[in-house]
Amino acid sequence: MTTAWAERPQSSRAVAVEVLRHGPLSRVELARRLALSQGTLTRLTRPLLDEGLLVEAPDAARAGAESPEEPRLGRPAQPLAIAADAHHFVGVKLTGSSAHAVLTDLGADVLAGAVAPLPSTEPAAVVDAVAALVGELVGGGRRPTALGVSVGGHAADHRRVTSAPFLHWSDVSLAELLEDRTGLPTTVENDVLALTEAEHWFGAARGCTRFALVTIGAGVGYGHVVHDRLVSSPDAGFGLVGHWPLEVPSSPCPRGHRGCAASVLTIPAITEAASAAVGRPLAFDEVVDLALAGDPGAGRVVADAARGTGRLLAAVANLTMPEKIVLTGDGVRLALELAPQVRAGLDADRDPRAAPVALDVQDFDFAEWARGAAVVALQRFVRGRPAPR
Repeated sequence: MTTAWAERPQSSRAVAVEVLRHGPLSRVELARRLALSQGTLTRLTRPLLDEGLLVEAPDAARAGAESPEEPRLGRPAQPLAIAADAHHFVGVKLTGSSAHAVLTDLGADVLAGAVAPLPSTEPAAVVDAVAALVGELVGGGRRPTALGVSVGGHAADHRRVTSAPFLHWSDVSLAELLEDRTGLPTTVENDVLALTEAEHWFGAARGCTRFALVTIGAGVGYGHVVHDRLVSSPDAGFGLVGHWPLEVPSSPCPRGHRGCAASVLTIPAITEAASAAVGRPLAFDEVVDLALAGDPGAGRVVADAARGTGRLLAAVANLTMPEKIVLTGDGVRLALELAPQVRAGLDADRDPRAAPVALDVQDFDFAEWARGAAVVALQRFVRGRPAPR
């Protein structure tokens, strides 16, 4: 089977990407979405079907693929779907202590996963760990098309990590190092932006052309999609939303701000404040457990964080007016356990005439963040922009 997606002309790739993101789709619906005549669509899809990049979906898929205008008389045409097994991608999410990896197909479904500790944050040691994970996930199987890696920090040109505080990195040519080691075209991206892309194309925000993603945990992160495209900038990856003022009493954040999101909502801020209130060192889950059990010190810290989370979400909603806000991260348990307080903080800063904010709180899973890394590699491939080697 030929699977040379990137060698197809842009018009053919546009058809394939539409099916990838929104399929299975009937030919009538696909032509409508892309403003193509049936003849043009047939000309573009025939080689994609011949090469095995698209397939005709089983009749069971028709329920979600029918267009209201599609005629039902005669022999029904089968909807088109992507051949998910045509390509595979490895995604790796790096933290300060571990590497989390997944293998996905072309539809971003996770086929396998693996985790490895980082014996050191030295770039050479991290590259060794990532290469070992790639080998573990694809050992004996087919070769992946590309590799994606996400980091908590700033990545330039999808190639170079200019700043990664948790790894203590500055100006590391990570893509080049990994390509030399694995032989795979490699894309490097900020972890929140990568997760935003995954939620946009294949996750909780699939079908939304305007949404926001907020993460709370080791830091505070923010991703934003407008007009069906990720909003990015050379400043993305610096954790700027962490400086948003919440007017909640707090110790200073690492930049010296008091009452900002980073000083109230992050796991380090919550554990530090609660430990001081209770009089002994506490881990994050202990803080939440104590608060739920009625401890006044932990309860005050957690209540402030829940209300502050709601106020941050209200600011995002007021400024960007998204269809949906997705909230996740390794500190999201607080929002799950104290959902009424979060919603109260959100509603307090909204005009009562405004529509209720569609808030989707997602359980935290590092595998999902690794999937985000796979998705950015997948996107560069299907858009015909493989990472240079």
